[in-house]
Amino acid sequence: MGILDGNPQNEPLHYGEVFGMWSNLLANHGSIAASQTFVNHTGDEDLRKLVEEGIQGLKEENKQIEQVLKANGIGLPPAPPERPTANLEEIPVGARFSDPEISATLSKNTGEALVACSQVIAQCIREDIALMYGQFHMTKAQYGAKLLKLNKSKGWLVPPPLHLNGPEHK
Repeated sequence: MGILDGNPQNEPLHYGEVFGMWSNLLANHGSIAASQTFVNHTGDEDLRKLVEEGIQGLKEENKQIEQVLKANGIGLPPAPPERPTANLEEIPVGARFSDPEISATLSKNTGEALVACSQVIAQCIREDIALMYGQFHMTKAQYGAKLLKLNKSKGWLVPPPLHLNGPEHK
């Protein structure tokens, strides 16, 4: 039996898998801190719930990634401290993020995270890591769909130029 023929959890990680997970964990730490700040700036209750859902999702991802990295003797990246809560009314108007800005940033970040998950999946040789990132990808796609629906319902979506009159087909 070869080194890659058995239980995936007994197989070694390759450098790409390690770097992908380690980088993902570091990025998630930053996204959690940013989202905690966004909670302080959010006035819309529906958006606040989605921001908090996103934070919880990232924390759950981090637990799984940390477990794999620790089991393989990989040091974890640093994490910033939890952000304190603040009263929205105490943040000066010119210094606040607006709800549409927060939602657009979360949408952009979710799209980038989907691409990053796909990249990790594509480079995996361990099935367990690929499946874990497949789950992350599915969860992020569902989260992105919720953000899209919110952006449309609140009138925050800024569409690119729409092609309303296509060429006539003969």
